[in-house]
Amino acid sequence: MAHKRLSPVNRKTEILAAALRVAEKPGSYAKLTRAAVAVEATCTEGLVSRYFGTMISLKRAVMRAAVRKENLAIIAQGIACNDPIAAKAPTPIRTAALQTLV
Repeated sequence: MAHKRLSPVNRKTEILAAALRVAEKPGSYAKLTRAAVAVEATCTEGLVSRYFGTMISLKRAVMRAAVRKENLAIIAQGIACNDPIAAKAPTPIRTAALQTLV
């Protein structure tokens, strides 16, 4: 079966969702790599770079999405890594995220 080409918006959304799945695993946010995201998204590392540029940009996008979706596992990892976006998350979300570490 032929692979259907996705629109750029859909492809970026799919790659970000894959990055969230990878980062959600314990200890994975700090070690997030293009390769791991590409495998999860079933695309090339080049596509990850095309849509997100640097790893800093990708990690920022992941943390913003985690805060927006209230993904406590990723936010807790971000707090542990002194991520500025995680640190600025609303207090109730930060508190709940930290409680997942106990």
